[in-house]
Amino acid sequence: MAIAIQYDPLSPQMLADPYPLYAQLREKQPIFWHEKMQSWVVTHYRDCREVLRNNELFARDRRRVGQAVPEFQQSVQTLDPPTQKPLRGLFVNTLRNQDTEAIGQRARQHVTRILERNQGKASFDWMREVAAPVSLRITADLMGVVEPELAPYVGVSEALAYRMDAGLDASVITPGDAARKKFNALVDSWFDTQDYPGALRKIRDEADRAKVPEHYVRNTTAVTFNASFGTLYATAGNVALTLLQHPEVLGKLQDGSLVAPGVHELIRFDGPAQGTSRFAMTQTVIQGQVIEAGQTVLTLTAAANRDPAQFETPDAIVLDRRPNQHLGFGWGPHACLGQLFGEIAVSALVRGLVDASRPLRLAGEPVRRRTATVRSLSYLPVTFE
Repeated sequence: MAIAIQYDPLSPQMLADPYPLYAQLREKQPIFWHEKMQSWVVTHYRDCREVLRNNELFARDRRRVGQAVPEFQQSVQTLDPPTQKPLRGLFVNTLRNQDTEAIGQRARQHVTRILERNQGKASFDWMREVAAPVSLRITADLMGVVEPELAPYVGVSEALAYRMDAGLDASVITPGDAARKKFNALVDSWFDTQDYPGALRKIRDEADRAKVPEHYVRNTTAVTFNASFGTLYATAGNVALTLLQHPEVLGKLQDGSLVAPGVHELIRFDGPAQGTSRFAMTQTVIQGQVIEAGQTVLTLTAAANRDPAQFETPDAIVLDRRPNQHLGFGWGPHACLGQLFGEIAVSALVRGLVDASRPLRLAGEPVRRRTATVRSLSYLPVTFE
């Protein structure tokens, strides 16, 4: 158990590079109890995927183990099958039926314009100048809503990202819940006033299909919007930094056929999602360790994505890696609702870097945001050569 005590997700070393410790955990302590988080932590790919897949044994809805979920948090994320199925189906089908190709083309044009605008600067912050505005524009385009004002929305999204680490720092709960309520109110105003082409109109018009109280539909819209923005924002930073640190990989992406599989590989290599939790419904055993009913199990999906038992040469970037069944988008009934859209959006960012008239390079030391559940940069200084 000694190595488990050393696992501090918010330590400077872990924020900078968690993967060496993840490797130690997989080898020496594939499952361990984390006292502060009051959770079992699982690191092997096989175990993580099984926990995420088996919703009968491992619940996402904590009401199934006797805990309360306040109304403002009730969404597709807090429901398990079979109740979850109609609501999830409404959102998955609606997002898939959007003109994602056109959205991707507009996103790529937006990336190109931003990069061209910044070419004359000595340096600029990729996160503020590219990742944030592009992620918000793409998400608003997909959902069919007027784009929120950037700076206030980034503040809301950051508070929600910090809120995910409540098990490590209780001080993030109050501002995080306030941010969620504030954003839920904004989404309510969209439902009541906006009627533009896009996902929101269809979701609103077909809300009865979800077979849940209306606040679930509205809250799920808020969750979907912020998950899209937050994931794209974090991924845009992680992918850009990876490519700047591995220029030979960026060069290989000149071959357009490598972009689609390459996006998956870059997300496997250093994606934003580090882990997600479930609740054991009955006593079970993982890696010889007894898990009692009601206990929390944290799947360290980022550790699983470097598991050599699943991925050959896991610490290398293999753009055409096949198969590549990584857990960067989750797995099972709570896998990412907008995975296809996410792939298209990240591809637009990658192609923007590949097609830039001059190569981009680092212009200083990047700064990691102090969040554990979502691995993200807060500052990425870059410049054109």
